[in-house]
Amino acid sequence: MPYVAGVDSSTQSCKVVVRDAETGTLVRQGRAAHPDGTEVEPAAWWGALQEAIDQAGGLDDVVAISVAGQQHGMVCLDEDGKVVRPALLWNDTRSAGAAADLVAEFGGDRTGRRAWAEAVGSVPVASLTVTKLRWLSRHEPDAADRTAAVCLPHDWLTWRLAGAPGLDALRTDRGDASGTGYWSPATGAYRTDLLRHAFDGREPAVPRVLGPTDPAGTLPAGARLGPGTGDNAAAALGVGARPGDVVVSIGTSGTVFSVADRPAADDSGAVAGFADATGRFLPLVCTLNAARVLDAAATMLRVGLDDLATLALEAPPGADGLVLVPYLEGERTPNRPHSTGAVHGLTLRTATPAHLARAAVEGMLCALADGLDALVAQGAAANRVILVGGGARSAAVRRIAPEVFGVPVLVPPPGEYVADGAARQAAWVALGGAEPPPWSASQAREYVATPAPHIREQYAASRDLVRDRPVAG
Repeated sequence: MPYVAGVDSSTQSCKVVVRDAETGTLVRQGRAAHPDGTEVEPAAWWGALQEAIDQAGGLDDVVAISVAGQQHGMVCLDEDGKVVRPALLWNDTRSAGAAADLVAEFGGDRTGRRAWAEAVGSVPVASLTVTKLRWLSRHEPDAADRTAAVCLPHDWLTWRLAGAPGLDALRTDRGDASGTGYWSPATGAYRTDLLRHAFDGREPAVPRVLGPTDPAGTLPAGARLGPGTGDNAAAALGVGARPGDVVVSIGTSGTVFSVADRPAADDSGAVAGFADATGRFLPLVCTLNAARVLDAAATMLRVGLDDLATLALEAPPGADGLVLVPYLEGERTPNRPHSTGAVHGLTLRTATPAHLARAAVEGMLCALADGLDALVAQGAAANRVILVGGGARSAAVRRIAPEVFGVPVLVPPPGEYVADGAARQAAWVALGGAEPPPWSASQAREYVATPAPHIREQYAASRDLVRDRPVAG
């Protein structure tokens, strides 16, 4: 039986899984940590990848490998292929002002947002690569001048696995390219005019965009390199999402996305019109604050996450009116990069650990439910929610989610779904075929509850009362 490998190079760590190409059976796996921060030397990713590969028993018996990576990160290379400066990650919000400028330069608020959405499927926000290039041009012009090529984290790792053969060998895929802000899912082409505009006239080389099964090169030992993709597109592959499914992933960030046959172009900016890893599309809503909202609440209450879940389930739905708005690190959707979190409805009755725990879980889920509403407004079907990510391990999250989302919630067994999706792509490259191999899905548990619309209603009444931090000059 041939083996394939999948890589998940996320914000926090690198995971490698080795699976049977035909059945998807897990053979072995490895993991290594990434450094903290919103800017990182790419060499740290390479070191973590090598460590994770070693932990996974190496790649000598692997016939194909694909890399999935955190989206949007800006990796700038000079003409010799050397990294110009630490990569700015998706969650670095210093380019929020640049995002606003790019919208304004195309006609102001509504007109500018519509122009960008029609051009590339997404409205600039601080996470997108195009805004980071504008920030670099205005704040570090010498580094911008030395930038001969710009790529994304998964692109750079794929290129390194191929031996870093030259800038013209940089490769990417539709899924990750669609998160740059200068590639159009609707046309399948780069908008180099937008790239030049954002980068103040400079036009660095960009990776060639591959199809779902096009090889990106080979490892020195001969294994084929798949095109790879962004983490959310890989997760959709990993969980086997089908039409009518909405995937909600609760990790460092929160994402809500579905597989679609048509590209989205939401000029409100709530829905990013990404592409997926199969030739289709992946309309997506992302929040900056997800599982770490639970971490913060547990820290405040001085309990572990399991105890936090137990406390949350002791309070009634709606927490008797206590609402936690979870914009703890600013927010991407809605676009509030300088906002703060807030607690509303605090009374003597609600001043208990159980109420605060419940409000934290509900606040996080309500922010994601707002994303689900935005997807539906763009034409997505939402027959059920597939809940994945570290936050899905919480018993409270699993039981409260159907009350908030209003549809059945399926929770697969804990797994590395991004790495699994990358491995499934690698198997597709190795085995061929019109669709990815139909790996046997793990048995998911379904959670059903009576919808509790008052939770969403009281959250909606509180979310716009949060304040913005002063922006340093």
